[in-house]
Amino acid sequence: MKGYWIALYKKIESMDNLKNYAAKATSVIKSYGGKPLVRGGKYSILEGDNFPRTVVWEFPSYENAVECHNSKEYQEAWSLAQDTTERNLQIVEGT
Repeated sequence: MKGYWIALYKKIESMDNLKNYAAKATSVIKSYGGKPLVRGGKYSILEGDNFPRTVVWEFPSYENAVECHNSKEYQEAWSLAQDTTERNLQIVEGT
């Protein structure tokens, strides 16, 4: 079954840091088979909290998604934004 990263961004204090993270992380994520499905864009809040940015990546498997997140390369990319970004990140197995 496929795996999905679902990231709900609560707060972004530096768009520059987030852009630097995205530039570095994108190639890492794609090297694990990641395919972007949602990367920001227009949105409406129908219920619950406001998250100014939502990102969803699809992976060939749940295991690929976990391996990517735990990789040294991805963690180095995330370090570029983690001090100025607050998010919820889940890895979910698809059906």
